[in-house]
Amino acid sequence: MFGITVGVSACAPAGPVGLEADTIVIDVRTPEEYATGHLDGALNIDVQSPDFAAQVSQLDPEATYFIYCRSGNRSGQAMSQMANMGFGDMTNGGSVDEASATSGIPVVKN
Repeated sequence: MFGITVGVSACAPAGPVGLEADTIVIDVRTPEEYATGHLDGALNIDVQSPDFAAQVSQLDPEATYFIYCRSGNRSGQAMSQMANMGFGDMTNGGSVDEASATSGIPVVKN
């Protein structure tokens, strides 16, 4: 899984991505949306937050990321920003439900 998927529109992923055990899952929705249900173990980094770039800068740009939101739009925006920061191995998981179906990770609530 090398390369970048940037500018993906709000659509479902093509199929199972077979997440590696060390893949970092990021939910880029608001904390309020995250609290209503998120993939188990997902980090919550709100792409609309003024400190999104500061939070992302703490992550390893060489790691593998699986990013999702409500529809796939904000995750695409996050991936574009992350690509500009030197991140390369990212997959847009689409919505939380699509991301769960694709990854096999269950949705949990706080």
